[in-house]
Amino acid sequence: MPRADAPIQKTEYRLYVIHVFSSLFLSDYFYCTRIPRGPQLFFPIVPAAGERSIQNMEPLPRTGRGLNANQLKLIAVAAMVVDHCTAFLFPLVPEAWLLRLIGRLTAPIMCFFIAEGFAHTSNLRRYLGRLLLAALVSHVPFVLCHGGLSSFWNTSSVMWTLFLGLAALAFSANPRYPVWLKCIVVLACCALAWRSDWSWYAILWILGFGLFRQDRKRAFAVFAAVGACYAVKGLAVPSLFTISYFGVFLAIPLLLLYNGTHGTRSRALQYGFYWFYPAHLLVIWWISLLLQTP
Repeated sequence: MPRADAPIQKTEYRLYVIHVFSSLFLSDYFYCTRIPRGPQLFFPIVPAAGERSIQNMEPLPRTGRGLNANQLKLIAVAAMVVDHCTAFLFPLVPEAWLLRLIGRLTAPIMCFFIAEGFAHTSNLRRYLGRLLLAALVSHVPFVLCHGGLSSFWNTSSVMWTLFLGLAALAFSANPRYPVWLKCIVVLACCALAWRSDWSWYAILWILGFGLFRQDRKRAFAVFAAVGACYAVKGLAVPSLFTISYFGVFLAIPLLLLYNGTHGTRSRALQYGFYWFYPAHLLVIWWISLLLQTP
């Protein structure tokens, strides 16, 4: 009588610390497991049935107090609009550094909810597809605000960075792959995001929030370490504007207020940001043209 296959045992995770080149600080922990390896497609990102991943984790504890996901996202969007209006329309006003300081909290909140979205999504490929489509749609509006079409190949929007961050997290959370391969993929994503908005900092924030989703202390330790690298970059040009780089840390108290709930379910809120982002950049670009008209 043929022997029945042994059930997959509860996975055992180990933490690995990765140190990357002296010019690029990377302190990410990857989850690995010993599991039977079956047939698979070339580098499948989505874990096979029965395998543990970040997506299978228990939901975050819910409290009745604090801010829900929708409220935090709206705060991030409002700060983003303030930041972009200041950067592209009124960069020389004396209060610019303060307004940019407020705007810096947007990217960390966006990265946090990319990791949350990964943990909750029922269709990772569709999630990746939405971000990639948003990156393509946002590219022209973004380059128009950053020097015109002459910079078409020189930079890209934060949507591209968020797409790469989600891809890096999905690959890193897949227990099929060894740590060395995960390191290569993360480095490749960081390299591809190097010239885009928020660069490799956002990639590592997404990894930190995603891989340490159940361990807030470590998640915020990774965030603080990468945020410090970002803030120190601003010290290269000493001025009052340098203070604005430290605005990323304004996101910490807001994220600590997250109560683990989504808020009102609405397709307008769920998908609105994907279209609001390129639309608001086009509006700002159009206003900038009007302001330049004699």
